[in-house]
Amino acid sequence: MPTLLDVTDITADVCCAPLVREPLTAEEAELLATTLKALADPARLRLLSIVAASEGAEACACDLIEPIGLSQPTVSHHLKVLTAAGFLSRSKRGTWAYYALVPGALDRISQILVPSP
Repeated sequence: MPTLLDVTDITADVCCAPLVREPLTAEEAELLATTLKALADPARLRLLSIVAASEGAEACACDLIEPIGLSQPTVSHHLKVLTAAGFLSRSKRGTWAYYALVPGALDRISQILVPSP
């Protein structure tokens, strides 16, 4: 039986206006902090970069353990955090999970942090 996954709407506008335009509301700050916390770990940044640099911006979880040098459960945890934050998507093929960079996910962060001209 297939496993149903929660769907994150990544097509919605960014959570909030760029930081230099107007102050964040408490809710916007909480959402942004959660998103940035997902990136605030060296292993997660490496995982994100490995997936993004892989052919088709997609990688099997089995290929992500050795380059990071962490145990499989730890890598799985980091991948779960990146997926929940909307940076990666997950698809199951047989016994393996494949992770892909969500198009525009990193652009959303840059739009918040960098003012537009």
